[in-house]
Amino acid sequence: MHSLTEEIQVFHKNRLKKQSTRVTTVTGRKLLETRSDGGEVEQVEELEQEGGCGFVEDKSLDLQVGVIRPFLLLASQDAAHDIDTLLRYKVSHVLNVAYGVTNLFPDQMVYKTLQILDLPETNITSYLEECSSFIDQAQEQDGVVLVHCNAGVSRSSSIVIGYLMSREGLLFDDAYSQVKLARPSIRPNPGFYQQLQSYKP
Repeated sequence: MHSLTEEIQVFHKNRLKKQSTRVTTVTGRKLLETRSDGGEVEQVEELEQEGGCGFVEDKSLDLQVGVIRPFLLLASQDAAHDIDTLLRYKVSHVLNVAYGVTNLFPDQMVYKTLQILDLPETNITSYLEECSSFIDQAQEQDGVVLVHCNAGVSRSSSIVIGYLMSREGLLFDDAYSQVKLARPSIRPNPGFYQQLQSYKP
């Protein structure tokens, strides 16, 4: 029986056997890759599809609108980009807190855009007063505001929770519960959640 030291001393890469690796691409294609001794891909063979992808892509639109107050709505960019949804809810103002999402109906809606990154270290509370003022202005004009970000889950929900805390004096748990009831998919990222818990308007 050889010791590990002896095995290492007699090792040579030419004694290694060529191996093949099964690869599933993001589109669900199944491939068999064989690499050369130098590590480059030598041969790629497409395997028969066994049905199904490596993941299930959700192509359905998220048009669910959370009604927080008669004048305050929460949704994803899908709803903000669907004119039928906007008209159905009588939206007059759109608060876009997504990053890189365009406003599609500037001739029909009043827009305010703040490109906020959905990162735990982003200071979400620093945006609350500016966003709340926009919501207040819309309410004074008997308008309806739709607050949205990409998925309508973290940034936009944090802004709405902060608005309820700031303007209605709700505690975090109450504000969070009301927004969650209206749009169950909300999930402020951990940094936003912590900031709002300690937010003192």
